[in-house]
Amino acid sequence: MNQEQFMEALKELDIVLNEKQLQQLNQYYHLLIEENEKMNLTAITEEKQVYLKHFYDSLTLIKALDLRKVKSLCDIGTGAGFPGLVLKIVFPTLSITLVDALNKRVTFLKNVIEKLELQDIEAIHARMEEYARNNREIFDVVTARAVAPLKELLELGVASVKVGGKLIFMKGIVKEEETNKIEKTMKTLYLKEKKMTQFLLPIEQSTRTLLSFTKTSPTPSKYPRPYAKIKNCSL
Repeated sequence: MNQEQFMEALKELDIVLNEKQLQQLNQYYHLLIEENEKMNLTAITEEKQVYLKHFYDSLTLIKALDLRKVKSLCDIGTGAGFPGLVLKIVFPTLSITLVDALNKRVTFLKNVIEKLELQDIEAIHARMEEYARNNREIFDVVTARAVAPLKELLELGVASVKVGGKLIFMKGIVKEEETNKIEKTMKTLYLKEKKMTQFLLPIEQSTRTLLSFTKTSPTPSKYPRPYAKIKNCSL
């Protein structure tokens, strides 16, 4: 996906970028590639693939919720900043918190935030279960992109989202077996309105799935439970 194709595809999502935003995405790409030579941030490095599989893919979150109407968002296991950092560039009024367990990745994210002169965004070095203990029910949206099984993501993210807020998880192909396993978990965590949005990524036509949940009551204090370290992985 070249830049022209990227812009055209975004129009179908009702997103129009200005020159500054395009420059920021371009600068982000070059910082990503430069740092990727020192540490493993992504296996996807070719520019057209980054624009398709990282930048455009991150922005498809808007298919599940109008991000222009959201004030605060937390990205669990953000890795190199997908989707959270991309969302901040394109929706600058969003207040974004990026949480990742690897300090080297967080250092990279802080450098990008500084170089791009982004405001109202922070990168936190922590496991989500640790971060959530002192940051309960503060976000309108909690999201994650392909970092863990669905049940684990629900239990990790639910404590930090506000009552009435949304948990939205970005995945590839989701098997019915995985969604069936979470019915009991949804009741325990006071989640409802499970909504699944499936679509094909342009050009390569690979399957993407957005799973959205609404929180109806405060989360029991025993959540989130401790988990093994989650890893950001490509879709």
